Amino acid sequence: MKTIIDKANTRGYFNHGWLKTYHTFSFADYYNPRRIHFGALRVLNDDTVAPGEGFGMHPHKNMEVVSIPLQGYLRHGDNVQNESTITPEKFK
Repeated sequence: MKTIIDKANTRGYFNHGWLKTYHTFSFADYYNPRRIHFGALRVLNDDTVAPGEGFGMHPHKNMEVVSIPLQGYLRHGDNVQNESTITPEKFK
């Protein structure tokens, strides 16, 4: 297997005010033809979301989402009324 090193400071970055986001692979307005995916992994974003802000309801088709808060908490819900709150302590 070929080793690929992509340094953190070469990722795509956008500051939307309420959201500061780094994109490892091509995502939204960031496009890099050398960084489309790594095998089946298509998205690896590092997001900082302002308190009280977040993403509205939107679909995720044929994918798994992994969210790891480093501080504070994250509430996640879906269209069938499942809801959970994730905290950093759940990952220790």
